[in-house]
Amino acid sequence: MIFLKRRRLIFWLVKAYVKKWQKTIFFFFALGLVFFFALRFLFAYFSNKIPFVNKTIIGVMGTYTTDNIPDDILSKASRGLTQVAEDGTPKPDVASSWEIKNDGKKYIFHLKKDVYFSNGSKLDSGSIHYSFLDVKEERPDKNTIVFILKDSYAPFLVTVSRPIFKNGFIGVGDYKVKGINLNGNFIQGIDLASKKNDYDLISYQMYPTEDALKTAFALGEVTVASGLSSLEIQKTKFSNFKNTTIQKKEDTKHLVTVFYNTQDKILSDKRVRQALTYVLPEKFIEGKRNFGPFAPNSWIGEEFYLTNQQDIEHARTLLSNASIATSGGELKIELKTLPKFKSTADELKKAWSIIGIKTEIKIVNGMPSSYQALLADFRVPKDPDQYTLWHSEQQNNITNYKNLRIDKLLEDGRKTLDIDKRQKIYSDFQKYLLDDAPASFLYFPYEYDISRKN
Repeated sequence: MIFLKRRRLIFWLVKAYVKKWQKTIFFFFALGLVFFFALRFLFAYFSNKIPFVNKTIIGVMGTYTTDNIPDDILSKASRGLTQVAEDGTPKPDVASSWEIKNDGKKYIFHLKKDVYFSNGSKLDSGSIHYSFLDVKEERPDKNTIVFILKDSYAPFLVTVSRPIFKNGFIGVGDYKVKGINLNGNFIQGIDLASKKNDYDLISYQMYPTEDALKTAFALGEVTVASGLSSLEIQKTKFSNFKNTTIQKKEDTKHLVTVFYNTQDKILSDKRVRQALTYVLPEKFIEGKRNFGPFAPNSWIGEEFYLTNQQDIEHARTLLSNASIATSGGELKIELKTLPKFKSTADELKKAWSIIGIKTEIKIVNGMPSSYQALLADFRVPKDPDQYTLWHSEQQNNITNYKNLRIDKLLEDGRKTLDIDKRQKIYSDFQKYLLDDAPASFLYFPYEYDISRKN
């Protein structure tokens, strides 16, 4: 009974309160509805106006100065007169077209008329300064720039794919350079902002070693770790990390190769070099196998991929016919290599032992002044011209290789403009180079980009 009386009392009190204040209650209820829908409208309107920062922090391995910033970064900040397609052929970029005259000594580029620098100024011929050696520049008008070369040089169209900058790093790319953080002469970080949205940012942070970059990702200092050679960190793998995406790719800019000192008393015999090449495995876990000096998608062609595949019996025959075989005794080779190629060196040692060659592996931290065999990599140029690496008169000819036929092909290759004729020249170059075997070409290394999922 008492409970029922209390309920009636509460009901009467509420009824009396509502009756007395009903106008006020209705007013504030209506006002609340208006305020609620107004907030929804205002949020929907201003959410597109409020600048939300979208920042990606990418960790990059290596030591860089303002003179050797990685191409992947520079290409975001600017473009060149030309661009290089995946197969190595030049295509128009800032230049809409070009003419080649005087047997390849004069290049005339006609510029597009709607290209602007990140500071809003329009690009014209006066804002292009490549400063090539032994090259004269002429600017007959604002939309035309002319380069006059001392000698014919077929790879010049690839050379002018280099990004254009003025007043430091003001470029014509999709991003603008917001700042470069230096420690002395070395870059610690580069910040880029989209030309369309200042709040769309990419920050590149440089780390001297791969271990330092891995640690930075594990600690959350970067959202992306780019160009890793492995996925191991201490006693675990990044594949075990939650909310992590892993992208595997091939580094087609660097070709891992065994270079032979062709003036060495053992390796001067090309039959020994050929034997060392023919016994090598057809696959390497560290990268995609490549039997020639060019990338597989090069416009040169793919016929050379059918050569130098593993043939153990042929390797034994070549070695038995080599002049060194008549001297008797065990054949020994010292293989110098960088620490990052140690596992590959072990694979080479195992393969060469099949034909009775004993290999001593020696780890070095830089380019040695002398060597018998060297396991390293070289940067594959965008154009097939590899004159500086194989021509007998070049300082960068680290194998001391001398072949007059190869010299002539390399000289003709960089002077010939017709692409069909160039293709024939470099096909011949590959054929004779692989037969001489001053080096054994191994693979394009795999690398990994790891990132945190959004």
